[in-house]
Amino acid sequence: MSGETGISTGLRATAAGLIGLAAFGVLLFVPAGTLNYWQAWVFLIVFAISTWIPALYLLRKNPAALERRMRAGPGAETRTVQKIVIAGAFASAAAMIVLSVLDHRFGWSQMPPMVSVVGDALVVIGLGVAMLAVIQNSYAAANVTVEGNQHVVSTGLYGSVRHPMYVGNLIMMAGIPLALGSYWGLVVVIPGLLLLVIRILDEEKLLAQELAGYREYTQQVRCRLVPYMW
Repeated sequence: MSGETGISTGLRATAAGLIGLAAFGVLLFVPAGTLNYWQAWVFLIVFAISTWIPALYLLRKNPAALERRMRAGPGAETRTVQKIVIAGAFASAAAMIVLSVLDHRFGWSQMPPMVSVVGDALVVIGLGVAMLAVIQNSYAAANVTVEGNQHVVSTGLYGSVRHPMYVGNLIMMAGIPLALGSYWGLVVVIPGLLLLVIRILDEEKLLAQELAGYREYTQQVRCRLVPYMW
């Protein structure tokens, strides 16, 4: 990738990051009705650092992988099932945040501050696992696709589960409500998990059909998402 293209990718990644933080700010502080919400501020900082540092690493080491990660959203999907799943995932993520914020605002959950710290740690771990999966497999895109020169990766995290990036997403989903001071927000993890299962099952149909060696890989690594379970 040329330096000019890398600069363009970096600028678009920066713009997307700033827009994402602004959207988080609206979802966090408008339902809260106040800026005096330390859990939300800590979450924003943790999320920003945990996404920007890996993005800078990819921009320097593998801008093509960063480019793939930026192709996200229902419009980037080519399969109807995936368009529906991603639209549902975005909606459930927004619902999780808003419900967690309302929980904090109206005091439905009585949560010790340390639990919020644990939630932030889970967010960091989840984002870290997802980004490590991308580093180990640069073809791990944000949308479901198979490229012409793509090959199966079966080492590193991919030697334990077939979809480690989604493992990171699941850990992060569990951490967000806790980070925001809410137990009730964890309820939304359930539909989020169901959407993730549907996404994985449909994605594996495509991979088995179009990615050489994937069927053999599924015999080598049996678990899709949770080691020793599924």
